[in-house]
Amino acid sequence: MSLIIDRRLAGKNKSIGNRERFLRRHKQQIREAVRKAVSGRGIRDIERGEDITLPKRDVSEPVFRHGHGGSREMVHPGNREYVTGDQIERPKGGGGGSGGGSGQASDSGEGEDDFVFHLNKEEFMQVFFEDLALPNLVKTALAEVPEWKSQRAGFSSDGTPNNLHVVRSMRGALGRRIALGGEPRRELRELEAQRMSLMLEGPGSAGAALHAHALRDLESRIEALRARIGRIPYLDPIDLRYRSRVRVPVPTTRAVMFCLMDVSGSMDEQRKDLAKRFFILLYLFLTRHYEKIELVFIRHHTQAQEVDEHGFFHATETGGTVVSSALVLADEIARSRYPSSEWNLYIAQASDGDNWHHDSSRCRQLVEEKLLPLVRYYAYLQVAEAEQNLWDEYTQIAAAHKHFAMRKVLSPGEIYPVFRELFKKEGSPT
Repeated sequence: MSLIIDRRLAGKNKSIGNRERFLRRHKQQIREAVRKAVSGRGIRDIERGEDITLPKRDVSEPVFRHGHGGSREMVHPGNREYVTGDQIERPKGGGGGSGGGSGQASDSGEGEDDFVFHLNKEEFMQVFFEDLALPNLVKTALAEVPEWKSQRAGFSSDGTPNNLHVVRSMRGALGRRIALGGEPRRELRELEAQRMSLMLEGPGSAGAALHAHALRDLESRIEALRARIGRIPYLDPIDLRYRSRVRVPVPTTRAVMFCLMDVSGSMDEQRKDLAKRFFILLYLFLTRHYEKIELVFIRHHTQAQEVDEHGFFHATETGGTVVSSALVLADEIARSRYPSSEWNLYIAQASDGDNWHHDSSRCRQLVEEKLLPLVRYYAYLQVAEAEQNLWDEYTQIAAAHKHFAMRKVLSPGEIYPVFRELFKKEGSPT
């Protein structure tokens, strides 16, 4: 009898299996609740868990009720207000039990609150990033420190006991016993047949002494052959075969994402906040889904500068707007440090679209001629309503290149659906 002990970590009176089934059952409602939660969050607490509220009607269990019809008489003790045929109004406000907490207090009515449960950090991020992937990601060359995988390489005559292949070992032992004992067994069968013939013939004219001597000779030879066959071991060390595995290098998927953000004077705090929220989601998404991913942070006004993560999100330097400076810097970094033959390159750019009017046409030329031939995907996010000259130039690029996408975001609530649309996994539902 087998005894199975579940040692998975779970709190008191909690069931992991039931919780997983619950999350799958109400997946759509949870996804919508996560989207609303992200819309109202700040940048620093985007990755924490969330209390999810589901309407009572979405978690109610189906029940059987008596249908209308038939003749029934019921006596309600203590009823002094209603008689047969009166219709009772539905309780109003909070007393009706809508469960949402709204309405005025009442001294009558009853109901149930909406169902509230907590998504932990891991569950929240799992719901948020499901069905997302970097578009057009392909395997390139081997990394400098290549990944290794264990691959089966047949069988070997030495190894550890846990790798012993019983079937192959017994097959080898059977073959060895057949090979070593085949000739002795054939000879044994012949001698046994001769002995049987002598015993059936009897002494005959040769005399009893010669007949007995022949039988004793056959018996001795038979015993010697049986002893010889018996000395063949059932299982010999040379029969043992072990599963052999070798480590082979495998192509690794290496990607680099260039994050370009406009920090010019026209980018007020609200617009910068929208751009930062987008890049925060992008950063969490990339580091969650891909182990070999590098990020290049470039912030620009009239001049572009490569900075670290902290400087990208928290530096206060500002100025005019020359978008092409960031594109030129991204092209230089890509060609010097990330050759397209070894890396999958992605670019995400966030701006309000305001640019020096003489520079927008140069931006289109740089993107089309320099960057798009190198990258797998280019995503442009505009955080302003006005469609200025940069938007017009980029619209021409989007019409001619499928791996260039551009979207517009005006409020925090729009970031989540736009982000999912830009990085939706191929074949996944919208």
